[in-house]
Amino acid sequence: MTHRSPSTMRSHISEAMRAVVGRLAEWRVSFPVNESDIRRWAIATYYPSPPPREYLDAEFAEAERGGYVAPDEFNPFAWLLADHSVPLITPKHRDPDRVEKALGIRGPGLSVQLNGGTAATYGVPMRVGDVIRSELRVIGYRERAGRHGLMLFTLSEQVWTNQRGDHVRSEINTSIRY
Repeated sequence: MTHRSPSTMRSHISEAMRAVVGRLAEWRVSFPVNESDIRRWAIATYYPSPPPREYLDAEFAEAERGGYVAPDEFNPFAWLLADHSVPLITPKHRDPDRVEKALGIRGPGLSVQLNGGTAATYGVPMRVGDVIRSELRVIGYRERAGRHGLMLFTLSEQVWTNQRGDHVRSEINTSIRY
């Protein structure tokens, strides 16, 4: 296999892609978190061991933590959404250009997409009754030469807040396309 130097490869990053960095790509709103959601998530998370008592016993949770508190990894969007944005261009299922299409621009048209990792930061815990809003933005693109040619790294940030505007969780996700 012959390799070309990065300087001779054509960039996957278009001017339109550069222009949408930082813009809101999509948003979602959860239904209010309830005790049953937290219990089911805790049971699934800790399986085959039983979850800690604070996820099963309402009186204990109230006395120890001021009510049910969801595990950090709890996903209030796992079941249904109360509301969500509609992409400007509807992507196909598992479309590598999904984020660009949500922003109404043409993506690079690459066919392979890999998860390059996630870094999460947690804020206030989710509690019963919280309604969570998630906002997704592309925060940067970069490229690097790889075995299969020029690879595109897309960094996106997803920020969750509760109905009071408190920071619940942030994730920086890296996807690799080629």
